[in-house]
Amino acid sequence: MKVAIIGYGKMGHEIEQVLLQRGHTVELIIDQDNIHDLCAEKLANIDVAIEFTTPSTAYSNVRTCIECGTPVVSGTTGWNDLLAELQQLCREKDSTMIWSSNYSLGVNITFRLNRYLAELMNRFEGYNIAIEEIHHTQKKDAPSGTAISLANDILDRVERKDKWVNEPTTDANAIEITSLREGTVPGTHTVTYTSADDTIELKHTLFSRRALALGAVVAAEFIAPRKGVFTIDDLFE
Repeated sequence: MKVAIIGYGKMGHEIEQVLLQRGHTVELIIDQDNIHDLCAEKLANIDVAIEFTTPSTAYSNVRTCIECGTPVVSGTTGWNDLLAELQQLCREKDSTMIWSSNYSLGVNITFRLNRYLAELMNRFEGYNIAIEEIHHTQKKDAPSGTAISLANDILDRVERKDKWVNEPTTDANAIEITSLREGTVPGTHTVTYTSADDTIELKHTLFSRRALALGAVVAAEFIAPRKGVFTIDDLFE
């Protein structure tokens, strides 16, 4: 594949290494100093773009790719309120996109376990649900997109819960998300069910960004020959 990397920070560099290891070529690198190069002319011969930038720039980046007909993988979090708009535009333009809050294989297995656990726990009263996420100090958004995805998946399945909050609460109808920023931590997510008698804990710890980069490249390989709006679950089918 001929790939464009949009966002050339730490994740962008990891993605580049994985692409090269898997026999792909990086034809275009877009960063804050050359954002004007993200245009139809430069994207004309690109098979797929991989976008990891910031919440303030992701919408524009992904929209440009959609309008230029370039399949795009986006892993930027913190702009979810605009995602549905671009998914609809993608369908209208007969273009291709995939977005995920986390491309790690292990995290997505955790997502599935989280949904199953929530369905089981919905049968029992007396458990409070909390989520803790830990990331490096340079992460822009809090809570993380992964933590929000975990919370929303629980909310879809636990009838007595109706919201999540990212601040301490005593509200029994809320899922509390605690966000911590420490050193260079790639990402740790813990879902905890606590009653007066016991605790059940589901935890995923990421050791390096390479797992995220590999998942994003696998997603790019998947969508490059296809049309439509995809999710990470499509890679598991």
